[in-house]
Amino acid sequence: MILSCFAGHAERAAAFDRTDVYPVISSEFTLGRSPVEIFEAVAYGGAKIVQLREKKRSSRELFELACACRPIANRYRVLLIIDDRLDVALAAGADGVHLGQDDLPVAEAKRIAPELWVGHSTHNLAEALAGRAAGADYINIGPVFPTNTKSVGYPALGLDMLRSIAPQVGMPFTVMGGIKAHHFAELIAAGARRIAMV
Repeated sequence: MILSCFAGHAERAAAFDRTDVYPVISSEFTLGRSPVEIFEAVAYGGAKIVQLREKKRSSRELFELACACRPIANRYRVLLIIDDRLDVALAAGADGVHLGQDDLPVAEAKRIAPELWVGHSTHNLAEALAGRAAGADYINIGPVFPTNTKSVGYPALGLDMLRSIAPQVGMPFTVMGGIKAHHFAELIAAGARRIAMV
């Protein structure tokens, strides 16, 4: 296993603080290109964090993908985040894990892996506050707009709801869901600093 270039939680926090665009890579949406190729391209382009989200790949395939991306992440000093799978994140030397509402509880993930950067998907203010209370390092608020990249079972929040939630969460957060480049200005105006996109 290749170790991360980030020595621990404090270095990961500092790297996350520099994040603006947060690419999420899923082989379902790479138009036949290798996820490793996409990872290198976004790292070269200046991304400070990249999440690997593979809902349809086996644990082994996700592990091998993460291991292939680790040296690239080190070369460009990019945080490597694994969606859903704390076990794969730990085994592959990733920097963090992003957990949904039905995944391992955030508090347990923090207990098992206190040095990892742990994100948590939330869909309303109550979930956002619960994620903060559980010890998440950051939360994701979404979907902001209707999305076809993932079946979330939640309606789009819209910009008005984002404007309402953002000032109340009191912690770092990302936004995601149906976002295109032309949405950036209005998302920033609504309080978003870190924008996640597939």
